[in-house]
Amino acid sequence: MFSRQFVSRFRFHARQSNTPTLKSSIGGKITAIATLAGVAGVAGFYYYKDPNAAIHEYFILPSIRLLFDGETSHKLAIETFKYPFLNPKEKVGWIDEIDPHRQLAVTLFANSPNPKVKPITLRAPIGVAAGLDKNGDAIDTLFNFGFPYVEIGSITPEPQPGNPKPRFFRLEKDQAVINRYGFNSEGQKAVLARLKVRLAQIGGLLDTSIPIVGQPINNSLRPESALAISLGKNKTAEAIDDYIKGVRTLGPYADILVINVSSPNTPGLRNLQAEAELRKLLTTVVEERNKLSQDVLPPILVKVAPDLTEPEVESIAGAVKDSKVDGVIVSNTTVARPQSLKSDKKIVSEVGGLSGKPVKPFSIQALKLMRKHLGDDITIIGCGGISNGEDAVDFARAGADFVQLYTGFAYKGPAIVGDIKKGILRELDGRNWSDIVGKSK
Repeated sequence: MFSRQFVSRFRFHARQSNTPTLKSSIGGKITAIATLAGVAGVAGFYYYKDPNAAIHEYFILPSIRLLFDGETSHKLAIETFKYPFLNPKEKVGWIDEIDPHRQLAVTLFANSPNPKVKPITLRAPIGVAAGLDKNGDAIDTLFNFGFPYVEIGSITPEPQPGNPKPRFFRLEKDQAVINRYGFNSEGQKAVLARLKVRLAQIGGLLDTSIPIVGQPINNSLRPESALAISLGKNKTAEAIDDYIKGVRTLGPYADILVINVSSPNTPGLRNLQAEAELRKLLTTVVEERNKLSQDVLPPILVKVAPDLTEPEVESIAGAVKDSKVDGVIVSNTTVARPQSLKSDKKIVSEVGGLSGKPVKPFSIQALKLMRKHLGDDITIIGCGGISNGEDAVDFARAGADFVQLYTGFAYKGPAIVGDIKKGILRELDGRNWSDIVGKSK
């Protein structure tokens, strides 16, 4: 039988000998856990950085919609998009992997009346519409998502706050939104400064004299891409004067200029779509564009509403031809409220422009009419209700040379860009995008 003294000494030495082992064991576990967490964090970040990852559509965006109202979510997105390194980016060369025969490539403005307006080739027929990046904060992040065309604005000459809040409403059951922002804008000077800084920081690293894929680097600072700037008017200002200011100030920094006369949220703006008013405005704007002292001039697009009768579309087409504008965007948001809407009636009844999936029939109808009255030579960009490749092809068959989206991106996130490209390729079934423009099934 062991003595009490011996047992005590044994326990003491056991404690002494086991302590380092225990500490070592715990320390090892902590190190292992930290390493695994680090690896998982890095892997998670790289997964997040893939624009085609499902996490954006099925986790990040639903979480944001759950936590924040529409306008706060919009602001949060733009704040994040200001820093390209924090956001997903399409893998270099990915588009060539999925489209080795360049079926998606499209050339716009090939028949411009002005010889100083050169054709613009885009690597894919999909862009982001104005309204998402109102002040040019997120240009490079949006290009990184895979959009070859990014349109910022609409930008007014002077800063203005827009309409009172609340002014942005989600219709989640319909994959739609209603907004009445009212051209909230930081103004042309602020955006001009931002564009100059961007060119100095990024453009200064590039040799813009070297053609890439047959096309020199332009204001997008990327091959086969384009930066469009949408111009608006201040709420109480003279329309023609405001658009002239926009052309003078921002024209040299745009690959494409857009004249927005179709927002339903600025009083009297849609009146500018009347034939005489529109012809006068567009003629003056084109004349001002032609005065810009640069070798290559930006083409001018006019953006119109979907809520137009055929006589109204015909008169707009006439004004476009007479003024020698280079193209038309069809269309902006609609003031209509289709019976098919499933969302809460209180939200549906909010004043403002409806965008998203329910707008597609209105936009397609207006697009067909516009193509009918414009003919085949003038570029038309389709917009309104596009959320997949089949939608994009429907717009092409209706006469669109190119398509834009905004609300679909807001609901699905950056994965929508790659999804639409792949969806278009499936629909093309070996043909080129240009083969189906204006061609019914």
